[in-house]
Amino acid sequence: MPPADAPDPGGTDEIPIQPSALPAVAESLSSRFHVDYGAVAHQGLVRTHNEDRYWFARFGRSLHTLLTNLPEQRLPRRLDEIGYAMLVADGMGGASAGEFASELAVLTLVSLVLDTPDWILSTEEPMAERVLERMAERFQHIDQVLHERGAIDSALAGMGTTMTLAASLGPRLVIAHVGDSRAYLLRGADLTRLTKDHTMAQHLVDRGVFERVDQVNQRLQHALDRCLGGRGGASTPDVEQMLLADGDQFLLCTDGLTNMVDDAGIARILVACGTARAASQALVDAALANGGRDNVTVVVARYRSLSP
Repeated sequence: MPPADAPDPGGTDEIPIQPSALPAVAESLSSRFHVDYGAVAHQGLVRTHNEDRYWFARFGRSLHTLLTNLPEQRLPRRLDEIGYAMLVADGMGGASAGEFASELAVLTLVSLVLDTPDWILSTEEPMAERVLERMAERFQHIDQVLHERGAIDSALAGMGTTMTLAASLGPRLVIAHVGDSRAYLLRGADLTRLTKDHTMAQHLVDRGVFERVDQVNQRLQHALDRCLGGRGGASTPDVEQMLLADGDQFLLCTDGLTNMVDDAGIARILVACGTARAASQALVDAALANGGRDNVTVVVARYRSLSP
């Protein structure tokens, strides 16, 4: 019998925690997507300088365990969340204003991204919606910057640029777009255009005045009714999201490609080439072989799932 002043031991037996009850930290889905990428820009065979700009970047966060006595099956030594961002921008304006506009637009975007304190690295639906909102807000900010700079410097008045941007995190892809540069998806052998040209000709087709863009005066086929900067009012981008599949190829390009190579030709080249870099070069070479009447820029990303 315990002494009278001994504490009451209680009536609950101690149950040991089973190792299977402990959670394991899972590897991120985004780290299991491999991306092969390439980009090529050329001033073309007629233009004297290149007003196109492109950008391709990898972004993410990393947790690298240096010391622990936790078992590795519970906590991997390294955890990575990996995403990719890419864009093309086709500047316009007198003298060197177009080149300045596309560069200013890209640099402003990069600064806005770096100044964002809470990067969203999640593929959950509410977070993906917020990413789309941020993309639209950043495009609107760039539009304002270009207008303000053009108002200050008369040599830059009316400068503007297209911008087609995509960012992927694992299988989720978000796109923001203004102008007549384009985004395409090749799945298997099927090529799908993901963006709509913001031109006067397309606007007339959308309103039912014409059935096809090629029926419209050629000048209107290249006249933008929406861009960043320019001489119009504030411009709102198209934003959307989609899910990628294993083996998908994603293409961004300026109109220097699409005015020289039709969609069927683009699809054949993407299917035939073994790497994203080879496909980028082959697309530019095709545009040049067909006349190269404008600056031509392409960015290609190929997605491969490493999941079992």
